[in-house]
Amino acid sequence: MLNKHPEALDYKAIRIAGIEGKRYDISIRDGRFTSVKEAVPGEPAERLGQEGHGEQSGQPGPAGTASPQADLWISPGIIDLHTHLAWTDFDHADQLKRSSGEVEAMQGAAFGATLRTGVTTARDAGGITPQTIRNLVRSYGHPLRVETSSEMLGSADALGTKFLEGRLAEIYATGAGWVKIMATGGLGAPGEKVLDPVFSEEEFNFIVRHAHANQIKVLVHTWGGVTIDWSISAGVESIEHGMFLTADQAGRLAESRTAYVSTASIYRIAADPAGVLALPPVICDRAARAAEAHSRAIGYARSAGVRFGFGTDYATPSLHGYNLQELDTLLDYGLTRAEAWQSATSGAAEILGRGHDLGRIAEGYLADAVIWNADPFQARGAGVLRESIVSVITGQSESELAGGR
Repeated sequence: MLNKHPEALDYKAIRIAGIEGKRYDISIRDGRFTSVKEAVPGEPAERLGQEGHGEQSGQPGPAGTASPQADLWISPGIIDLHTHLAWTDFDHADQLKRSSGEVEAMQGAAFGATLRTGVTTARDAGGITPQTIRNLVRSYGHPLRVETSSEMLGSADALGTKFLEGRLAEIYATGAGWVKIMATGGLGAPGEKVLDPVFSEEEFNFIVRHAHANQIKVLVHTWGGVTIDWSISAGVESIEHGMFLTADQAGRLAESRTAYVSTASIYRIAADPAGVLALPPVICDRAARAAEAHSRAIGYARSAGVRFGFGTDYATPSLHGYNLQELDTLLDYGLTRAEAWQSATSGAAEILGRGHDLGRIAEGYLADAVIWNADPFQARGAGVLRESIVSVITGQSESELAGGR
């Protein structure tokens, strides 16, 4: 199913998801798209592949020619901008009860499950360091590209700017490309306090200024309230969750070009007392209120023209590998199919600062892609979509992502 850094791979007359009525001849060399051209009408659809570079669909024939595949679609690899690959349990205290070997094995499994569902790039929103990622890629052979914020800055760090300067230095030293600010509470906070700022405005602005001065991007966990205003004014790269975003804030968010990563599906999942998380009733109730507000916030953001980014906030074995459920929720909350897919591909790549080489089926771009046996734009739900995955192509190999060590 995984086709890792293909040296030579060609598709004849394949469809590109989201483009109606056309087929394309696509060539991949050394993990990049080297040719993407509209196919000549009437030519048979087939795939030409190099044997020995991952699991392929169809049976290889002479000279590596695959059996004709008249109905294949290709899309860019999915980019999940908010996940937690290091976490093994919803309650961190439960993870602390596990052995280090068990935790590592579960993290390695999370990488594999994430890749198999079509996610080729992830931004980990706290909990894992670049060194751990390199070790996991090298040890388990799953070439998932991961950007990280390493540790999160939260209530325990709201001890003034001098203290925060030291904490930021520690985060930079891990090699993280992002700083995450836990600006408000979350599911663990009572409803009447969940919008209260964790940091003072001075501390918040200091974190953002310091990070940007060190060429580090900033994402902000905020359920809403004044910390969204602070995020807009300070120029952070993205806000996360934002279910109590107002129409006025959405307008200013759009003007500032700050991205909105809503992570909407996790709250519907958490709200179900009989669901895979099986959370206590008080947490389910908070999640249900958050989910109800989310649909309004996403509507405000879409109307205002806010930049959407796809993120799941998935953090347990029961959720890793089911990332496509987020597309269902975005569609249910009013995004068009094209908007939802853009948030997970080219739009997400731009948020990462990788719009020049990631998130598109285009010449010169990294060949991160998903091959489908049905049109993914017509799939009725994430389950059907997931079952239609034929293969996942990753443009970079494990050795490249692990730093070659």
